[in-house]
Amino acid sequence: MKSESEARIAIVGSGYMGGGMAQVFALAGHTCVIADADSAIAERSFARLISEAETFEKQGLFPVGSVEKISKNLSFAQSIEEASASADYIAEVVPEIIEIKEVVLSTISSAARVDAIIASNTSAIPIAQLSAFVTNPARFLGVHWMNPAPFVPGVEVIATPSTSEDIVQYVERLIGGVGKVTSRVSDIAGFIANRLQFALYKEAVTMFEEGSATPAEVDSVVSNTFGFRLALFGPFAIADMAGLDVYVGAYKSLAKAYGERFAAPTSLVEKTSAGDFGLKTGGGFAGLDGSKSAEIAAYRNRAYAALSQLKKELGPPPGFPA
Repeated sequence: MKSESEARIAIVGSGYMGGGMAQVFALAGHTCVIADADSAIAERSFARLISEAETFEKQGLFPVGSVEKISKNLSFAQSIEEASASADYIAEVVPEIIEIKEVVLSTISSAARVDAIIASNTSAIPIAQLSAFVTNPARFLGVHWMNPAPFVPGVEVIATPSTSEDIVQYVERLIGGVGKVTSRVSDIAGFIANRLQFALYKEAVTMFEEGSATPAEVDSVVSNTFGFRLALFGPFAIADMAGLDVYVGAYKSLAKAYGERFAAPTSLVEKTSAGDFGLKTGGGFAGLDGSKSAEIAAYRNRAYAALSQLKKELGPPPGFPA
């Protein structure tokens, strides 16, 4: 196996998700090949990725020289087998249909070297379930990027009990080396990002269906309130800064209105009952340093002010309701 900085990459599935991943790898200096159901699709995707890179460079989203670098490092294969045969790291990025993933992962597994790493970019299917389609599952894991891949920093890394720890660490170095922020997460359906994202979406649609809010109202409230904060802090840090006792009080009102599904979580009640209210008592879930509360607040205020200014400079997204 080559060092992660020299790894040859194959992306199987050349749509916007896989294509964006390929741009990132190629831009970071990796030799990267894309493949799809047939060579014609892969060739069209290659042309689109170069055209997109030209646009991104003109817009200042990619650094000067990116098109030349991507053109040099990126290519397309005639088949999945061809792409997989010489790669050190192969990412499956096909539709979220398990029958398709079975065929593609089996094809990759048969064509790849025995020591090649195989990763799935599945959004929600447990990796252990997919590992049945791969020979030598010790080299198989989930590596879940978010769309658009060139611009969203977070990548979830998901191992199964069969995945080699050396493989996980290699992949973390590989993905970190192209500028992404990796988080090792449990092999549960939806992992962290989509389990949370889809829970929020379901509640939003429920409010729409019951006539409590329009889609525009929900989107406006989320993007300008707690969603605004989530760009900088996670839910545990936000709750610890607000006060866990405040959260318990809010859950009482929510549970009264909506039932047990909105009852305060047991661990939250236990913490507040023990006098742990988050940052103001120096405890909480996130492990924030209570002696730094003034500094944390100052950082928070600067960050929110900067984000507010950025939103003003960008203006509303084109085509969205006023």
